[in-house]
Amino acid sequence: MNGGPDSRGWLACCLSGAVFAVCMAGTTLPTPLYSLYQDELGFSELMVTVVYAVYAFGVIGVLLLAGNASDAIGRRPVLLVGLGCAAASAVCFLCATALGWLFAGRLLSGLSAGLFTGAATAYVMELAPRQGSSRASFVATAANMGGLGCGPLLAGILAQYAPWPLHLPFIVHLALVAVSVLILLGLRETVAERRPLRTVRPQRPGLPPEVRAVFRPAALASFVGFALFGVFTSVSPAFLSEFLDVDNHAVSGLIVALAFFASVAGQSAVGRIGEQRSLSLGCAGLLGGLVLLAAAIWWQLLPLIVLSAILGGAGQGLAFRAALSQVASASPADRRAAVISTLFVVAYLGISVPVIGVGVLSDHIGLQDAGLVFIASMAVLVTWAGLHLLRRPAVKGR
Repeated sequence: MNGGPDSRGWLACCLSGAVFAVCMAGTTLPTPLYSLYQDELGFSELMVTVVYAVYAFGVIGVLLLAGNASDAIGRRPVLLVGLGCAAASAVCFLCATALGWLFAGRLLSGLSAGLFTGAATAYVMELAPRQGSSRASFVATAANMGGLGCGPLLAGILAQYAPWPLHLPFIVHLALVAVSVLILLGLRETVAERRPLRTVRPQRPGLPPEVRAVFRPAALASFVGFALFGVFTSVSPAFLSEFLDVDNHAVSGLIVALAFFASVAGQSAVGRIGEQRSLSLGCAGLLGGLVLLAAAIWWQLLPLIVLSAILGGAGQGLAFRAALSQVASASPADRRAAVISTLFVVAYLGISVPVIGVGVLSDHIGLQDAGLVFIASMAVLVTWAGLHLLRRPAVKGR
């Protein structure tokens, strides 16, 4: 098999996955650096959460307006534009002498992630050998969540142990983006019949009546899982510094990375556990992660934050992959893309709206109490989703 079509297909699949990971790493790269930007530019914790959330609105905008662009004009052109947005985002952070640069950088980062989310997932799976769809799906999942985890880890290590903490992480990322462009130019296009860009139309989120019973708990679990990630990646470094005296940027980056790496592990287990059980177990994992996070905030214990990241991340991985599969299976073929887009919109609202809420509350009642209010709210939602799942029968694919 060495040198045969299958091995070449897996090489192309893994290389495209590496490009996917590089793009997604750029979206979480600033996570352990926000405290440094606060010291440098002098803005509040609320503004940290708003800067962070701008990313999600960029993703949602692209998903709605151009989420199907790669089906028309090809995967590689869309991914090259995504890498261009990622590079422009890094340049904005390199030039960040005022808050506006951070907003621009986060928006461009969201645009890059929105362009990559659908196109790169499809590209990774299309480049793989035909009989390896399950394995290719995991490559795409690992590239997505693994890349998100590598961003804060890389930035934290460089900020802590290398010079130019607000510049070197983005210089390194620019170099990785340049290599990714070369890799992408060497891979084949997988869309055989391409159409002009003018044929691309905005996708309207849709929810046929027969999908609603499946969609509600799936969407709630996705919302809570992404909200937990949003809090970890926006305000957990500030909490570690303020309440636990953890000023090591590498440690902050590692804790955030653990949540994403645990999500990869959770998603990889769905095939063995089954979708129905995975969604229920994912809700339980999310609830457990929230309880541990509440205990960590209340007693100010670092080990509990680590355990919360691992358990909550695994729960998010189980719940989101199972939710995506169940919603896709329950959807009519001619509405499936619209329904999946709706699920992603709900998920990315989860990574933005609650985070801003935490920022607003922290200005009035403090970061600790704001975190507890957030946890209580998310616990109610995920408990409702879990109870709803226990009451309904397993979903059968179409």
